[in-house]
Amino acid sequence: MTGESPIPIGDVLRPKITREVGCWNVRTLYQTGMYYKIELLGVSEARWTGSGSKQLVSGHQILYSGRTDDHHSKGVAIITTKEVHRSLLEWKPVSERIITVRYNSAFAKLTAVVCYAPTDDAEDEEKISFYDSLQKVVDDTPSHDVLLILGDLNAKVGKCNQGKETIMGQQGIGECNNNGERLCTFCQENDLGGTIFMHKDIHKTTWNSPDGHTKNQIDHIIINKRWRSSLLDVVAKQGADVGSDHSLVLAKIKSKLRKSRKKDQRPP
Repeated sequence: MTGESPIPIGDVLRPKITREVGCWNVRTLYQTGMYYKIELLGVSEARWTGSGSKQLVSGHQILYSGRTDDHHSKGVAIITTKEVHRSLLEWKPVSERIITVRYNSAFAKLTAVVCYAPTDDAEDEEKISFYDSLQKVVDDTPSHDVLLILGDLNAKVGKCNQGKETIMGQQGIGECNNNGERLCTFCQENDLGGTIFMHKDIHKTTWNSPDGHTKNQIDHIIINKRWRSSLLDVVAKQGADVGSDHSLVLAKIKSKLRKSRKKDQRPP
């Protein structure tokens, strides 16, 4: 199913408006309530089957993409406010691991890609298939769009940023794993970046082990570098609780005009 909206009447990105977007592995969407004042939330491990849309009593809209069989596992979704949903141009349920949505704006249209990547111990074939699908989505995204990739990417990029300075700055934590290397390579090849904001480690870790001894940074919000200045902050909210071992990752985004680079007109 590929959904195309009627003529949109909203404007999702405006230079004077700051939007709050987030991603969260909720482990199941069946028992999840609403989420702070987030205007756009990418959900991983939704566990709904099939694909479709659903409007909540609150007016929030859910678009979801899940497995095609009866197994309630994996699955991704995107939840938006009524205002953001009015800007919807189109959406596509790519698989139980990827959903993509595009929103209208007179300034710069927004494409959001919500992901749930295979775990680090998954077979290479499964990881390759995931990144092949994600690459196709990026290739199909208009180059002038603000592109956000968000979700549980199961990727530890680590605190060593040598060779990855433009991707993660100095704000990664822990040690890089195989999925982290794959994600960094993908970002380098597609001019993307994330994990760039200075916070205490407690506000960077996005997953806590059941025994509380292991904390990882595996959920990410990534933006194309063309619009990096529009991403104002990314932080993990440890107080958010839906019975998941993942933390809500919250970002603020605001459209910023990109200054054109004029050639120096001074005489030699």
